Amino acid sequence: MWNWLRQIKDSITQKTTGLMRMQFWREAVEDIFCDNPPHQPVATELWRAVKRHNLTKMWFIKIIDEREKNLDDRAYRNIQELETYAENTQSALLYLTLEVLGVRDIHADHAASHIGKAQGIVTCLRATPYHSTRQKVFLPMDICMLHGVSQEDFIRGKQEKNVRDVVYDIASQAHIHLEHVALDDYLCNMRKVDFNIFHPSLQKKSTLLPLHLYIRSWKKTY
Repeated sequence: MWNWLRQIKDSITQKTTGLMRMQFWREAVEDIFCDNPPHQPVATELWRAVKRHNLTKMWFIKIIDEREKNLDDRAYRNIQELETYAENTQSALLYLTLEVLGVRDIHADHAASHIGKAQGIVTCLRATPYHSTRQKVFLPMDICMLHGVSQEDFIRGKQEKNVRDVVYDIASQAHIHLEHVALDDYLCNMRKVDFNIFHPSLQKKSTLLPLHLYIRSWKKTY
């Protein structure tokens, strides 16, 4: 379901179509928790997972509601709005993952909240070059205005200091949420290129990420 919701925004040309698809999943979730899932493969598997792991409906609804708001296709007004989006999507997904694993612990939820927010901020940064090629910029407007940077500056791929200062401020907010997990690798790499978000090295996937995750898990350094 997560992938379906994530792809809706990029696969539609009219907001009305996206709203209809969101409504389908909202009703599907309601039916699933009434033990009457729709005849749809993903919904059927989701119903089985809900029954097996006693998953919380609230997290599904938060993900759908936040994804629906995001169909407006506008920049975040401030960093807090971006964090709220991340909390209700990325963090909510992590809460569900913990439930699937049988972990219901306030400390684990606290960690998941910070990791989800950091992941949401990093995802917004990493997607900026791609969105810029489509004439769209979603970075928080308050930070852009603080440094005198316009959306057009990102669309044109400018790399002046004030543009990098915007990236630095946003990346710093992600760093506040976490310092010792995989997402921090991207932030460290960004620092190496002086917060030039368009640097080619930032678009490469880390082939050693699985190994890094294993080592950190073994050392318990998350």
